Amino acid sequence: MKILILGGTRFLGRFLTETALQKGHEVTLFNRGKANPELFPETEKLIGDRDGDLKALEGRSWDAVIDTCGYVPWTVRESAELLNDAAGHYTFISTASVYAELEEPGIDENHAVGQLAPEKVEELKKMEASKAISERYGELKVLCEQEVERAFPARSLIIRPGLIVGPHDFTDRFNYWVTRIAKGGEVLAPGRRHKEVQFIDVRDLAEWIVKLVEAQTTGTFNATGPEKKLTMKKFLEVCKAVAESDAELCWVDENFLLGHGVEGWTDMPLWIPDREKMAGFLTVDIRKALKAGLTFRPVSETVRDTLAWEAARTVTKRKAGLDPEKEKAVLEDWKQRAL
Repeated sequence: MKILILGGTRFLGRFLTETALQKGHEVTLFNRGKANPELFPETEKLIGDRDGDLKALEGRSWDAVIDTCGYVPWTVRESAELLNDAAGHYTFISTASVYAELEEPGIDENHAVGQLAPEKVEELKKMEASKAISERYGELKVLCEQEVERAFPARSLIIRPGLIVGPHDFTDRFNYWVTRIAKGGEVLAPGRRHKEVQFIDVRDLAEWIVKLVEAQTTGTFNATGPEKKLTMKKFLEVCKAVAESDAELCWVDENFLLGHGVEGWTDMPLWIPDREKMAGFLTVDIRKALKAGLTFRPVSETVRDTLAWEAARTVTKRKAGLDPEKEKAVLEDWKQRAL
């Protein structure tokens, strides 16, 4: 197949490109040429910008498009409309953050999604402020999905991943736990130890998406894992075993953490406080994806490979995770609470 990947050199895009090439497909990459431009010298590379510079895509044709970097509906609309007659199939990488009303577990693809008024969309478009846009991330992704479905009726595939993890993950969320447990010592662990968590290895996701593209699959799919329930306690124990770490997990009460300014998801990745009433976000229903062939490697393999990648990486400041001094202070206060 001739596959056009919008993006294609960062994290999921990188592994989609790698997988497609390994399977013998002819890949064209369209991006700004700024992120990892040295990757995939064997591919055709078209330079442009989602925001108003799609000229390099004109007059071409592909069997399928995979859009890894559409975040706002006005840019997705431009690419989808331009490629409407140039490609037979359009895959859009959305997010599980599209869902509204996250109180109950087991959210499937038919669950209500976030809504954004047209006037608010216009306001955001005029602002062009990254912070304001990021605060409406899920709702804007809903509108992106709609633009794709409008331009490619009955020819579109919408993927809604949860937290994507593994080597080359630049968000530092999953990586925080892998490296923190490997470091050892007393580790602050958040809230209820048997609380369920979900994430998906980027390589499993990429391989599955390419299979769906090959089959010209259409529809909407949640995409996270693992297949069986995974608790925070079990996940951290896997990290400990893989790293052969002496880490001692100290489970700290949620209210205590919040009272000490520890933030869920950012300071403590994979932890969303119960009082946020978002139990559905990390308990998404993936039965439809499983029926469509989604499979998972062992969590231990993801941890091992992420740890190996981290060992070769230089990080000056992480994007997520608790500051070591703050962790130490919270643990000390926790120990003193009953004295």
